[in-house]
Amino acid sequence: MSFVVDADGYFRLFRRAAERAERSIVILAWDFNSRTVLECEEGKPPVILGDFLDGLARRNRRLQVKILDWDYPMVFGIDREIPPTVGLAWRPHRRIDFRFDDTHPVAGSHHQKIVVIDDKLAFVGGLDLTSKRWDTCDHKVGDPRRTFEDKPYPPFHDVMVAADGEIVAEILEVARERWRAATGEEINPVKVDSDPWPDIMPVHVENARVALSTTAPPEGDRKGVKEIEALYLDMIKAARRYIYVENQYFTSDVIGEALKASLALPQGPEITVVTRLLSHGWLEEVTMSTLRTKLVRDLRAADRHGRLRCVYPDVPGLCDGECLDVHSKVMIVDDEWCRVGSSNLSNRSMGMDTECDLTIEAQGDASIAAAIRRFRDDLIAEHSSAPRRLLELPAPELTDAKLAMAKVGDPEAPLALERIVEKVAPDTKTKKGFVVRKALYVLGGIVAAAIVLALLWTHTPIADWVTRENASQIADWFSGRWWAPFLVVLAYTPASFIMFPRWIITMTAVLAFGPWHGLVYAFAGVIIAGVATFLPGRMVSRDTIRRLAGRRLKPLTHFMERKGLIAVTIMRLLPIAPFPIVNLVMGAMRVKLWHFVVGTIIGMMPGMLAATVLSEQLAAALEDPARVNFWLIGAAVLVIVAVGFFGQRYMRRHGAAH
Repeated sequence: MSFVVDADGYFRLFRRAAERAERSIVILAWDFNSRTVLECEEGKPPVILGDFLDGLARRNRRLQVKILDWDYPMVFGIDREIPPTVGLAWRPHRRIDFRFDDTHPVAGSHHQKIVVIDDKLAFVGGLDLTSKRWDTCDHKVGDPRRTFEDKPYPPFHDVMVAADGEIVAEILEVARERWRAATGEEINPVKVDSDPWPDIMPVHVENARVALSTTAPPEGDRKGVKEIEALYLDMIKAARRYIYVENQYFTSDVIGEALKASLALPQGPEITVVTRLLSHGWLEEVTMSTLRTKLVRDLRAADRHGRLRCVYPDVPGLCDGECLDVHSKVMIVDDEWCRVGSSNLSNRSMGMDTECDLTIEAQGDASIAAAIRRFRDDLIAEHSSAPRRLLELPAPELTDAKLAMAKVGDPEAPLALERIVEKVAPDTKTKKGFVVRKALYVLGGIVAAAIVLALLWTHTPIADWVTRENASQIADWFSGRWWAPFLVVLAYTPASFIMFPRWIITMTAVLAFGPWHGLVYAFAGVIIAGVATFLPGRMVSRDTIRRLAGRRLKPLTHFMERKGLIAVTIMRLLPIAPFPIVNLVMGAMRVKLWHFVVGTIIGMMPGMLAATVLSEQLAAALEDPARVNFWLIGAAVLVIVAVGFFGQRYMRRHGAAH
């Protein structure tokens, strides 16, 4: 085994190992970005991940590369690459099979970071092959190499472990199971005589006993896997001298209770927790940082014997709002156990997300214990060598309201709402619970929007100026401008690319111009936006779409090829995927342009009419609440439900429902 600290070392070693691959490279990721720079040596062009893998596939016809990436919500898409499956950015070589994993429960994620090469060498840990990860162990302020697309980012710290031997078969089985669950296909085993272990990668541990632990959420009748939580608890309970922790998050309730029990012992271990100072964005700040602060305060209150330190690495010279991003997931206990993996010390990592950790056990072997101790000392030295230092983590007082809000951000199990919907939703046996997830996304979006609007309305100055009178005045002012109709029509195109809700633009048009003019402008905007995302799809070959879509979407692509105008109409009635993605696929499948336009008009007519009716009623409510016609609103909702129901039945009869 080899301990690999920070992405400069990991990217370099991954490249060397991949170059030695003969038959197979399997990659599981929370995020994957083909634009990632693996190496950049002075005087040489940078080695770009996507180009590098394409080159390997071209040179070696026996090599198969499989990449499984998390099918993330759009809230995580700001820093991510346009999916290779749409063919607009990176177009993988035909022997590079890129797929998305959408089998996680609502609010869960695929979080394993695994690479297996030729079934002989495995990398496991916290690092993805993606952007804004590269850094050296020096974490220099202003390092010109620490940029992505010419934009600098703060220093970043993470850890991987490389392993060969019998444990690789167990790691590969985890990867094969995830691939099987996500695609319905198998990863075939391979046999090679060569050894992919890079010559430049040091061997830190030999002939050690190694444990593989995972987390997997419950799915259907299958119980969840909580090996990671169980092993954390066992390690904490077994500790006698020290517990050293590095982790991105520190919010887990069960881990907190175990640490409290350890601190209560008169002769218990010293506990050091190293985490990052700041969170990523306001959402993490009000959820994960708040929960971490509560846990740290509770542990410090329980530390009667003075054995706890919760610290963060301080890097002098960073700008305000920046810190060393501690992304590693490490626990070392008594020179006896050393654990590296993907699991955070958070509630969700214990039961919601898919995770994978490796733990080495010394079993009294002096050489292995010494290797574990050196690894621990190297990590501490990296954080505390001048001018860097470890400082006490601040933990200010919290309000009950802030704590209540934070709990939503770190669930320990799939939402109970999902199980309720599974019992009442029609045809929940469709593969991967498609109907259930879509219903939950819609319901969750409505609830979240309602909460945000309520908070804005009651706790911000908006309450003073967002009134019925002001809304009517704004609509009148907007409708009087000659450029207003053009702005509404053109707004649909950028809105479609960034997944902005189109119904907001439709509502604006109806409020400003009235129901009929608003409907016309909305239709014109939707058609222009549709064509703008349909035509680029023509640049993607049908074979590429068929291959990237995989088995799950083959019935849908065949349905579009066979039915033409009817398929487009049905696809518009049932929003089974984001608007621009559907348009791109239709373009790639060579749907006729007039079929696309006419089918879009027919298929979107019921929904647009219903949106117009609802927007008109909103306008009436702004002028006079007594004018609201609830029968008309009910009829509009009924139209949407009926159209969706019968459209879905039609698709089922033609084998494309899932």
